[in-house]
Amino acid sequence: MKSILFKKYGTSKSLRLEDIFKPKCRNNEIRIKIYAASVNDWDWGLLRGKPFINRMIFGLFRPKVKTLGLDISGTVDSIGKDVSRFKIGDEVFGDISNYKWGGFAEYVCVKEDILKHKPNNMTFEEAAAIPQAGVLAIQGFMDKIKLNQNHHILINGAGGGCGSFAIQIAKTLGAKITAVDKSSKFDTMISLGANQVIDYTKTDFTKNTGAYDFILDFAGYHNLKDYKRSLRKKGIYLMVGGSTKLIMECLFLGSILSLFSSKKFKILPHKPNKYLNELIKLKGEGKLNILIDRSFPLEKVPQALEYFGSGEAKGKIIISVVETVHNKT
Repeated sequence: MKSILFKKYGTSKSLRLEDIFKPKCRNNEIRIKIYAASVNDWDWGLLRGKPFINRMIFGLFRPKVKTLGLDISGTVDSIGKDVSRFKIGDEVFGDISNYKWGGFAEYVCVKEDILKHKPNNMTFEEAAAIPQAGVLAIQGFMDKIKLNQNHHILINGAGGGCGSFAIQIAKTLGAKITAVDKSSKFDTMISLGANQVIDYTKTDFTKNTGAYDFILDFAGYHNLKDYKRSLRKKGIYLMVGGSTKLIMECLFLGSILSLFSSKKFKILPHKPNKYLNELIKLKGEGKLNILIDRSFPLEKVPQALEYFGSGEAKGKIIISVVETVHNKT
């Protein structure tokens, strides 16, 4: 089978498309013929070994992960003898990060409890786009932020994969939404439900004193004191992604600031595939548009990652592994 191999930290130029042996299932595993995968910030971060916490988890000098890719959709190709939830031919999807990576390949084996059946009303591309970005977005609202029509939420990094889901979910809850990203994404963010838009390259939203009940941050780079200034009384700052410096601040300073202030500072710990059923329901009700910027074939994973790193994507970037999935690039 073909797989994009990842052997050292650095740039996409180090990735190679190679033929390797097709994996064999263990007793409790299913093998997936991958139809589509999607690019996430975790892929881009691990490729570069940034933030440094990636190296602490996945190998200080060389990555333990052999193939990037976390979100997949496809069909069950083979099953282990102890598998009971799936049969050969079932269409499945999900985030495989709590078991292994390996989505940028033609096949992968995972435990049967990792994946879910793909709904009939989703294409393979749409299903691959949802798991990590959609779950991170909805998990913020379900676990940390109790949003309603009286609240004003700012979503930083709102034009990307996670942000495109977060805007729509916040809209279903009736909140006023300020979306922050590049001006090239303004039309997209407004079409998804944003009430106000801010170009972070021109305006520092943290200077809007006491403006927001909640800040959902997918691309954090300010100091906590700046976020604190822009929150209202009893406001909550929730970090999903950002710089190593901000991660450390949230871990060590956030709890102290929260203890001595009505304003709270939290990090969202990712729980793979949690609330996927809620996302499926929103999609079925017509309340969730799965925004796909473009698709790349498997051999162009390096270009797809570079495009992700440019910050220009509006929504999700898809890796189309088989020809039956429409390829837009």
